[in-house]
Amino acid sequence: MEKLSYKLPSFEGPLDLLLYLLSKHKLDICDIPIAQLLEQYMAHMEEMQRQDMEIESEFLTMAARLVHMKTISLLPKHEELEEMQEELAAQLLDYQQCKLMARGIKDMLETGTFVREQMKLKKDLTYHGRHDTQELLTAYQNAVGRGKRFLPPPVESFSAIVATPTVSVASRMIHVLRCLWKDHEVSYTEVFAQAENKSQMVATFLAVLELVKGKRVRVEDENGGSKLVLLDGGERNWKHRHKERQ
Repeated sequence: MEKLSYKLPSFEGPLDLLLYLLSKHKLDICDIPIAQLLEQYMAHMEEMQRQDMEIESEFLTMAARLVHMKTISLLPKHEELEEMQEELAAQLLDYQQCKLMARGIKDMLETGTFVREQMKLKKDLTYHGRHDTQELLTAYQNAVGRGKRFLPPPVESFSAIVATPTVSVASRMIHVLRCLWKDHEVSYTEVFAQAENKSQMVATFLAVLELVKGKRVRVEDENGGSKLVLLDGGERNWKHRHKERQ
C-alpha cells in the first residue's frame, strides 16, 4: 500500500477524511467496504502519530465506530451492520452536499459580487397580442352574457303581477255591507257572485272574516247552507222577524 503523504489540516473532520479516502480509491459511498476503509483510515491515524500530530477525539470516535462495524461484519448474523452502513452513508452524502455548497459560496465571494440598484423602467401598456376573429367574438359574447346578469329583470317578468288589478279588502267589505243593507241577511254564496276574478274572491273572503271579527256580521247555517246576518243596527230587526216566523 502506498505511503500517505497528506497533512491533517487538509481535513476538517473524520467525515472529510472518509470522503477523501472513498474518492481516492474510487469506493462507492452507498456500498462502503468497511474492512478496506478501516485499513486506510487506520493507516492515516498511524501517519499522524509518526508526525507527532495531535489527534482530535472525533477522529478516534470514528475509528472506534469503524472497528465496531468490522467486528459485527465478522459475526454469522449481522443485520445491524446494514443499518450502521446506511447511517454512515447518509452522513457522508449530507456532508458532501454541504461541501459542494460551501465551495460554491466561496467561489462567489472570491470572484466578487456586485449588486446594481433597481432601475425604474417605463411601463409599456401597448397590447402586442394577436388573436383570431372567432376568439374575439367568443370573448365578446361571454362578456356581454356576464353583463346581463347585472341588468334589472325585463318588464315581462312582472306582467303577471303588474297586469292584475289590486283589490283592497276594504272595498270588498263595503260590497258585503251593501248586500246586507236591505234585508240584513243574504246567502253566503251571493256575496261572491259578482266576483270577476280570483283576486276579488280572495278579497271578499278576507272582508267577510274582518266583518265577523269586528262583530258586524254573523255567519249562520240555514237549510243545509250558510248565510250572512248583519249585526248591530240590523240585529234587533232580524230578531223580531225571526220571532214572527216562529
